[in-house]
Amino acid sequence: MSDIGSGLTILSFEAELTVNEKKLLYLRARYAGLTFCGCAHAVFLCKLVHSLKCIIKRRTAAKELYASKGHGELSVGILGLGTLGKQLLLCLLKKTTIRPTQIKVSTRNPAGMECVPPGVECFFDNRCLAAWADILFLCCLPSHLDRICADLHSHLQKHCLVYSFITAVPVNRLAQRLGHSFVLKPQYQVEACDTSDLWLSFSRVTEALSDLSLIEASCPLAMKGGITLGLKWVCGVLYSLLNICTNVCLGSSEALSLINSIFAENSMNNDEGCEIQKEETITKGNIFFFTQQRSFPWISLVDAQTKETPLLHFVMNSKPVQENIWTTYKSNLKSTIK
Repeated sequence: MSDIGSGLTILSFEAELTVNEKKLLYLRARYAGLTFCGCAHAVFLCKLVHSLKCIIKRRTAAKELYASKGHGELSVGILGLGTLGKQLLLCLLKKTTIRPTQIKVSTRNPAGMECVPPGVECFFDNRCLAAWADILFLCCLPSHLDRICADLHSHLQKHCLVYSFITAVPVNRLAQRLGHSFVLKPQYQVEACDTSDLWLSFSRVTEALSDLSLIEASCPLAMKGGITLGLKWVCGVLYSLLNICTNVCLGSSEALSLINSIFAENSMNNDEGCEIQKEETITKGNIFFFTQQRSFPWISLVDAQTKETPLLHFVMNSKPVQENIWTTYKSNLKSTIK
């Protein structure tokens, strides 16, 4: 039976709004865009980290090291199961090869547990989640920050990458409150534009992640629809991959080789200019101590996101590297794994 109300503007959501209320309709597109981009960028990060860990695991020497340290698989924690936490959970399960048993959720909302797919462990113990996770997503309200920081402080492992969606809390302040420098926070900038309605073309983020036009619009290097992110987030992701290599004592040259191999899988350009090739590209001051066997020093992501870094200047001035990142992002997002 057809919907007899379809096409009748008098029955639309906007029909009952006042003139002043209609001025705020742009907030719907902004909210939808931030939700989509937040989930898309988180999925991209997880796919890169998962790929890197799988490559390291396949190497015999590194595999033994991983086994001894208990880091054979990527462990993803989600703290908070509100609207964003639920969307993120479903996106990770649909768009990555991460299994339900590799994800745990901490929430104090029992009603939210009903949407958790089988295999995903759900409980309310922030400290337990912090001690277990390789990547910990903070999907909670700013008003909960004091309690959460008190729970997580001194319980986060050094190699745990904390990814924060908490708004209005700068990354340096959050890191200080957590006592943890391995913190990545997307700093989105929003402005009014004529194309923001593109974010209203979907009802579910999991379905929208298969839309090539939306994937292209969310690319961190060339975002559309009135939302921007910037290169510092991209550099934060790259530095995160380097820290993962440092955590298992890989030499600097091997670390760069493995990271480049992840991007090379998706690049149509074999030019050497697409690669991050030299140790001095990553950091300055300690480059004379680097050898092929020596690991990079542990890199503070707070500094990477708040200061001008050598890697930032390198990526900013290298169009081939930017194109490679763009191609890798689009390739990773457009593939439907499950």
